[in-house]
Amino acid sequence: MTVPHSPLRGVLVAFAAYAVFAFSDASIKIIDGAIPPYQIAFIGAVFGIAALPFIKAKDDSWLDIVRTQNRTLWLVRMVCGAIGAIASIIAFTELPMAEAFCLLFLLPSFVTILSVIFLKEDVRWQRWAAVIVGFAGVVVVLRPGFRELSIGHLAAAIGGIVAAISIVILRKMGPAEKRLSLYGAALIGTLGVSGVLTLSEIVVPTPGQWLFMASYGLLGAAGNILLMTAARMAPANLVAPPQYSQMLWAIAFGYLIFDDSIDLPMAAGIVLIAFSGLLTLAREKKRGTALPRAVVSTDNQATLATATEPEDQPAAG
Repeated sequence: MTVPHSPLRGVLVAFAAYAVFAFSDASIKIIDGAIPPYQIAFIGAVFGIAALPFIKAKDDSWLDIVRTQNRTLWLVRMVCGAIGAIASIIAFTELPMAEAFCLLFLLPSFVTILSVIFLKEDVRWQRWAAVIVGFAGVVVVLRPGFRELSIGHLAAAIGGIVAAISIVILRKMGPAEKRLSLYGAALIGTLGVSGVLTLSEIVVPTPGQWLFMASYGLLGAAGNILLMTAARMAPANLVAPPQYSQMLWAIAFGYLIFDDSIDLPMAAGIVLIAFSGLLTLAREKKRGTALPRAVVSTDNQATLATATEPEDQPAAG
């Protein structure tokens, strides 16, 4: 199906996609650790299968879910999808939503570092400055030595790192790899790893918990579909920045539902981290760096950097 090129509509759809992702993440928080994170990841991935018909292109075969032009990178992406899904669930369970997003939003900084190491990208001082600002924001938020850090902080950091690895892999694999294969890697990885872990401890959910796990999976799938639509309507540099609107949703949910609070240092750190990410995206746009395509993961946090399809419209630059 051809989607008309409309930058304004694309941005609005992107805002809607990230709002849907935020509601999906809030569903995890509401469960409040009553269900093991790997069981939530498994059930969420089962519901995430609902996105496959929308991701499948007209000329795709269902076997393309497991076909790839680079099996090694596809397998690494599969593992990253599983780790990222479980880690993000732990982060949102253990931390206030805004704090979890702070660490997950270090994704652009991690991508910059990994791109230098593995893709040998030439990174100028402006992007390194953005990385430093991002990590400074995290130090302001966490204030190590002045407050206790938890497994939630570690999980959020791991979630950001594996999402960054996924994005670097996508850049390496290039635009020839099909969406169905990219999404399939993360989906199969999450189903496989979390499914095996679930066998060790199965908790029977209540009807309410089933509702919120279904909400987590179905809303995550819906967010991916909306993001794919936005990426076909508007250039990458317009679609990616609305991701930071999730922080507003996190603050609102924290205040209205979870009784979270944000003090002045945390607010300052949030601003620094958001500024760091937006500065990185601006620099990549100026340099014409190709961002990976949208709709590539069952992990909501892996969709920060999105790009247009080459066949749909010209790349942003």
